[in-house]
Amino acid sequence: MKTYNIFGIDEFKKTIGNNSRLLGIDPGSKNIGFAICDENKKVATPLKIVRKSKFAFLLKEIDLIINENNIKGIVVGNPINMDGTLGGASQSALDLARNLSKNITIPIVMWDERLSSEASFKITKDLGTNISNREDKLDKNAAAYILQGAIDYLTK
Repeated sequence: MKTYNIFGIDEFKKTIGNNSRLLGIDPGSKNIGFAICDENKKVATPLKIVRKSKFAFLLKEIDLIINENNIKGIVVGNPINMDGTLGGASQSALDLARNLSKNITIPIVMWDERLSSEASFKITKDLGTNISNREDKLDKNAAAYILQGAIDYLTK
């Protein structure tokens, strides 16, 4: 099945329109973090973490988030290597986006997420959050960091 709804960021911006809530996804090896933004695309908010398992379960979770929050587009974090090359984690994120595009019709974009987990961890550390709390929320905070980077770009 051919995918038609994975876009570059500028085409994604044109497709989603002005007043649209977005879903940010941080595809980790063990957990997948989710975040959403307001319809004006000002603030990304951590939403939830789902343990990585069968794709059908993940798809059901994403469908639920889309329907409950009137989501108009998806931003998938792309863990590009620091030297700009695409490694195994990046390929896995792209595979996730492609699989989603076969089952979900809203626009999808890949967003460079280098250092998102590290930045998310540092921000919560600076806020004085204890280490176990930071680790428990890392994936959804990283998803919010990824989504915030994308919406900042989209609204400039």
